[in-house]
Amino acid sequence: PVSTPPPLDERKHRENLQAVLAGLMHPEDAAPAEKRASGSARQAAPGAHPSHRGRNTALGALAAGALFLFGKFKLLTLLAGVFKLKTLATMLLSIAVYATQWGWPFAAGFVLLILVHEAGHAVVLRREGIPAGAPVFIPFVGAFIAMRGRPRDAYVEAKVALGGPLAGSIAAWLTLAVGAILASPLLVAIGHAGVFLNLFNLIPVSPLDGGRIAGVFTRPFWIVGYLFGLAVTVLTRSPILIIVMLVGLVTLWQRTRNPVPGYDQVPRAQRLAMGLWYVALVVGLAMTLEVGGLRPPAAS
Repeated sequence: PVSTPPPLDERKHRENLQAVLAGLMHPEDAAPAEKRASGSARQAAPGAHPSHRGRNTALGALAAGALFLFGKFKLLTLLAGVFKLKTLATMLLSIAVYATQWGWPFAAGFVLLILVHEAGHAVVLRREGIPAGAPVFIPFVGAFIAMRGRPRDAYVEAKVALGGPLAGSIAAWLTLAVGAILASPLLVAIGHAGVFLNLFNLIPVSPLDGGRIAGVFTRPFWIVGYLFGLAVTVLTRSPILIIVMLVGLVTLWQRTRNPVPGYDQVPRAQRLAMGLWYVALVVGLAMTLEVGGLRPPAAS
């Protein structure tokens, strides 16, 4: 049977969504289809040579990776204090950057979902009495909240890590549901992007949230989680994941060589509960990705 093509605006929002997913896996493919199609018309313009665009893409990916590492090692926290960066300012910056690729409505919705994710971390941190800074947003990387205190044990760290994907997933599912009820391709695309972002964050490799959740389990599970992350990295060839894997390897080595006394002594019941939460969230997100026939971009 011959299917009727979707309306133009729906196709546009699908292209924007696929660009978000491709941006996580392959930053060089992050521009929407209509911008990539119009690139040939700009090649004759000064400074639009393909090699220049490739160089700029590579530099952008390296810059994003550097900011990711700085954030996880708390160097961005120092910069935020020096330059008085606020959550609102970095949010607006991220929206402006994303808008150049995907348009203002999509960019604003996507950043708001990231904010909900970070708010989930903040709520658990507050409940556990752990001081933390305000969220700082980094375009094409996401956002982070710097803890200014150490969790009591690996279970508390796992709860803090789970709080973000849990809140972010609920927000993404609600956005997806409202979009389906209102027949809004924009909301559906934003919801799907949020689903994929939270699933990406649950890869069991530190410093991703999934890696911090995996820390509540035994050491053999850390290695299994890292091998799984390595397999995903090989399949997707994502520059961001390559950086994550390098940081994860350092974290795995340090935690194995320099264990904190008592930090990993978590009761079996708590490990089981955290494992059930983790599996349920991963399965729920993975099942939601299939809604509407959406799938992560294949490696090219």
